[in-house]
Amino acid sequence: MNIGIKNGEICYLRPHKESPPLSKKQLDVKNKIILPSLVESHIHLEKAFMLHELPKDITSLKKAIEETAKLKETLSKEEIKSRCFKVLEKSLRYGVTKMRAQVEIDPFMELRALETIVEVKEEIKHLIDLQIVAFPQEGIFFHENMELLMETAMEQGADVVGGITYNDRNLHEHLNFTFQLAKKYNADIDLHTDFSDNPEELAILDVIKWTNKYKMQGRVSVGHLTSLASIEQKKARAIAVEIAKSGITVIALPLTDFYLNGRKDEQAVRRGVTPVKLLLEEGVNVIYGSNNIQNAFTPYGEGNPIDAGALLAQVHYFYNDVEMKQLLDMITYKAANALGFNQYGLKLGHDADLAMFDTTDYTQIILSKALCEAVYRKGELVASTTVTKMNKLDIGVGSVR
Repeated sequence: MNIGIKNGEICYLRPHKESPPLSKKQLDVKNKIILPSLVESHIHLEKAFMLHELPKDITSLKKAIEETAKLKETLSKEEIKSRCFKVLEKSLRYGVTKMRAQVEIDPFMELRALETIVEVKEEIKHLIDLQIVAFPQEGIFFHENMELLMETAMEQGADVVGGITYNDRNLHEHLNFTFQLAKKYNADIDLHTDFSDNPEELAILDVIKWTNKYKMQGRVSVGHLTSLASIEQKKARAIAVEIAKSGITVIALPLTDFYLNGRKDEQAVRRGVTPVKLLLEEGVNVIYGSNNIQNAFTPYGEGNPIDAGALLAQVHYFYNDVEMKQLLDMITYKAANALGFNQYGLKLGHDADLAMFDTTDYTQIILSKALCEAVYRKGELVASTTVTKMNKLDIGVGSVR
C-alpha cells in the first residue's frame, strides 16, 4: 500500500501497484502491515516499576492496594515524572500514540500525581495524545476532602471522571457523586468495577442503572468486570445484553486479572478475566489495556498492549483469523471510538498516526508479537526499533529508583 501524507493527515490510500499522486510525503508500505497507531486504554503511569520496592508476599488485591499506598506517599513529583516517561517511551516504541492514564487522586498524594502528569501531557503532546482520568484508588468517602480533591482535579486538567465500585463505604453514594461530577464537567466516566472472583459482587447492575438515569450511554467505561466470569452463564449473558443496551464499554485487563484472581481456588482454578467472548456475542464494545506495569498488581510488562492481547487470546481461546482481527480492533478502532479519539484511523483526512509491523500477515501481530518497526505521529517518524524522539526530550528528572 502507498499512503500519502499532507499537513499531518492522510491524503490518499492506494494499492502498491498503482502509481501514487503527488503529496508532501509518501510511505511505501511494501511487505509490511500498517495499522493506525495503537490505543492504550487503561494504564497507571505513576505506579509503574515499583515491584522491587514492595514486599514479596503480596498475593491479593487488598494487600496490593495497602502496600502501594505506603510507597505512593513518598513519591516526589520528579520521581512520578520519571516513571511516566519510562512507560511512555516504551509504549511509543510499541506503536502507542493514544493513551488513557488512571491518575490517582488520594489522601496520600492529593493532587501531586495529577499536577505532574498534566505537565507530562503538555510535554509529550507532539508524540502521544494523553487522556487523564481522575481516579480515587482509596475511595471517595473513606477520607476527608476527597470530594473537593476530585472536583479540583477536574478543574486542573483531568479529562475523565474515575471511580472504584469496590473500595468505598457505600456504592450508591459513590456512583451519585461520580455521575454528578461527570455531568457538571460534561466528562466521560471510567470506573474500576467488580474486580473480584466473587459472583455476588455485581456493581455493574447499578452502573447500568446510573448510566441510563443520567443518559450517559456511550460515555461510560468499566475496567476489570471480573466477577461476571464467576456467575452462571445464562445470568452473565443477560447482564451482557443490558451492558450493550446501555452503551457501556468493557475494558479487559488480563495481565492483572489473571494474576490476582482465583488465588483461593484449590481446584478448577478460575482464570479471573472478564468473559470477553460472551460479551462480544451480546454486542458489548470490549477493548483491553495493560493496566499496571511491574508492580504489586501486575509484575509483568513494559507498556506493550500486544502483551495483553496475546494473553487474552490464550485465556479465551482466540486463534483464527477473524478472532485475531477482533483483538487488533480492540486496541485500534474500537478503543479509539470508546475513548473519544476523533480523526483516527486509516481514512482520508484523518491524522497520519501509524504503526508499521514487520510482517505481511496481520495475525502474527498477536500470535508472534511481530516487531513494530516504525511509528508515525501526524506523518512524522517518532519511533523506530532503535530510537524514539522521546529520547531527545530534556525532561530534567532522575531515573526511577
